[in-house]
Amino acid sequence: MTVISLPGKDLNNLRWEFGMTLPPRAVSIKQLPVKLDVKRGRLFFRELESSMNVERPCIVLDCSKVREMDVHAVHLMLCCLEGAIKRNGDVRLAAVAPASLLTLELAGLDRLFRIFATVEEAVESFQRRAAHVAAHGARAESNCRSSSNAA
Repeated sequence: MTVISLPGKDLNNLRWEFGMTLPPRAVSIKQLPVKLDVKRGRLFFRELESSMNVERPCIVLDCSKVREMDVHAVHLMLCCLEGAIKRNGDVRLAAVAPASLLTLELAGLDRLFRIFATVEEAVESFQRRAAHVAAHGARAESNCRSSSNAA
């Protein structure tokens, strides 16, 4: 909180206090289907586009139902990330099964996505980031590593 004193006779009574509160960021949570083929991937991406057509989209992909990451699932996640980055947003993964996590690590995608154990942690990470930027200014944002900086 910043206090600004105004010039005058009685400086103790003439103070303005300024505080800044930011509303929580809107986060879209999308459940990845159990099985992804080309057709299901396209349908999923079309549904996701409405969430992505905003400024700075915040998207969490819930991977709890996915047991194996195949080529179609990886491609879909990369398309989602690309769409979000084009709008200065980010995509985070949540509840990734151990086998799927291994696939992501072998492909090097764990360096592009921030991965969380639960959907709640992923959503909270967007809120913490917004509060940190407000507290420390835009310069601190450029020093933080996110998937948008990795691309």
